[in-house]
Amino acid sequence: MYILVIGSGGREHALAWKCAQDASVSEVFVCPGNAGTALENKVSNASIDISNFEEVKDFCIEKNIALVIVGPEQPLVDGLVDYLQTVNIKTFGPSSAAAQLEGSKTFSKDFFIQYGIPTATYVAFNNFDSAKEHLKKIPYPTVVKADGLAAGKGVIICQTENEALEALISIFKDQAFGDAGTSVVIEDFLIGEEASFIAVVSKDKIIPLATSQDHKAVGDGDVGLNTGGMGAYSPAPIVDEKLHQKIIDEVMQPTMQGLITEGSPYLGFLYAGLMINNGELKVLEFNCRFGDPETQPILLRLQSSLVELCLAAIDDRLNDYQIQWADEHACGVVIASHGYPEDYTKNNEVTIKSSDVGGMKLFHAGTKLQSDKVLTSGGRVFCATALGKDLQEAQSRAYDLVESVSFEGAFYRKDIGNKGLK
Repeated sequence: MYILVIGSGGREHALAWKCAQDASVSEVFVCPGNAGTALENKVSNASIDISNFEEVKDFCIEKNIALVIVGPEQPLVDGLVDYLQTVNIKTFGPSSAAAQLEGSKTFSKDFFIQYGIPTATYVAFNNFDSAKEHLKKIPYPTVVKADGLAAGKGVIICQTENEALEALISIFKDQAFGDAGTSVVIEDFLIGEEASFIAVVSKDKIIPLATSQDHKAVGDGDVGLNTGGMGAYSPAPIVDEKLHQKIIDEVMQPTMQGLITEGSPYLGFLYAGLMINNGELKVLEFNCRFGDPETQPILLRLQSSLVELCLAAIDDRLNDYQIQWADEHACGVVIASHGYPEDYTKNNEVTIKSSDVGGMKLFHAGTKLQSDKVLTSGGRVFCATALGKDLQEAQSRAYDLVESVSFEGAFYRKDIGNKGLK
């Protein structure tokens, strides 16, 4: 069996690595991939233009691809899954219509209200002047969000009216997020602890994956700019059995039923970013793909076949699928380039002393191979991930793995997992 994974980050390295573990899988192609996927056993990179759907289709036919897994959000919103499904290529991911849950903050917030899904109070604006006037009427802190896809960086927490005004200027005037910032959502600031709830969904059927907790802010103690994620651990102690069921009943089931009502039944990974406060929850956002860096620690704990799970969802057989997890905890620490999440350095040579030993895995994200050397090519460069009998051991082993990697300008948070140890 041959698999194609679309994407180039740490999530895609983890997806390809997990697929390659299947005895039934001969090779996993990753497009465009990174240095890690180029070096991974049974995995190779494919040089095809993922924005050219016909080129992707031709590659799938040529290589006899049995399953396509779409990693990042942009191809989902652009309709790659819709196209491949029309030519009978099995593809795991939501339709373009369903992916609007992530593609547009305004769409998702309106959807939450229509289907009774708990979320923060909000107002949407498509012009600077109206949004600026609204800033005078609201309490602070507040949250300003670019409406479209902004690689996880389009959410700005503003402590004062001046900060909110600066955010609007950045989005509308300076076009910091390009087309993603043609409109904004301004919503109430929520207090609590964040958790990620990710599931495999097929129409009205759901298999929740292991719980996890992401660390969005760039600095220790959750300070500084929001990023795509600086690390994650699994499971998340804050999501106990009672809260787990509450998330399914109040968030996931209404979302699945709402999309069916809208004529866009869901297929793929569905990720609810949640704010939890004293057992109560509200949805911060939905992502229509596996989270990054949550994918890395979650897949390190997954004992079942990822390939069979995806095929069961595509074939509407989720009710017959039993998922299995390791009892161990997992922690993943992102190693980033100086300047991230703003302008960062590239093309620095990487030295890796050791990796991939005994429940430890160094997943590549922003890397490339050049003349047999690994160079940095992105803001988030690696996710050093490890298993442990408990979170403390997993955390300690992950940071040991971090120390085996060096490149000019490397930095990382020192507190990934501390929330779970409190």
